[in-house]
Amino acid sequence: MEQLRIFTLTLGVLLGLYLVLYFGKNGFDLTLDIVNWTFLCLIMLLVGNARELAGLISRGGRTVGEVLLQYPLYAGIIGMLSVSGLVDTFSQFFIDISTPGTLGLWTFLAAGFLNIFVPSGGGQFAVMAPMFANAADALQVDQSVVIMAIAYGDQWTNLIQPFWAIPLLAVAGLKIRDILGYTFVTLVLSGITFGGTMLIVGAG
Repeated sequence: MEQLRIFTLTLGVLLGLYLVLYFGKNGFDLTLDIVNWTFLCLIMLLVGNARELAGLISRGGRTVGEVLLQYPLYAGIIGMLSVSGLVDTFSQFFIDISTPGTLGLWTFLAAGFLNIFVPSGGGQFAVMAPMFANAADALQVDQSVVIMAIAYGDQWTNLIQPFWAIPLLAVAGLKIRDILGYTFVTLVLSGITFGGTMLIVGAG
């Protein structure tokens, strides 16, 4: 049975019909569930049978399994950092040493450092943005400066935690250690570029 195409094909068609009805009723109102259902539908339509699907999952899991295990830990870390007030203390330090011209740079560096421990753009923004937004108001700095600085900092140190490359690594059959040397060089060069940009914006 696991080698019969009919089972995965039937499930894929049923999911496809559900998606057609959903989009017909709601338009392109995407939710996380609908995105997941869409990918699952495509998978079921494209794989040959259940055995092939199990093999694909197994091979992909060997490549990314070590990284996926870390995500619950990161969720716990962001919770502890937020509840303990450590993020507030850390952020306040950078705010205290900032001037209108350097707030963007220090925000960028703070976000990059925090991202090493909490590589979650949304979680990081939620805990950092309110404090740095207030600092921007106090120093009469445009809010867009701190918003972009937090975003740049988050993306910057992702280069030494390249979770964004997980799908590509799974396809290529590589480990994160295989590309880390290259991403570290990019980390240094992009850090200079981002940091310099923040100083130029601050000076303007």
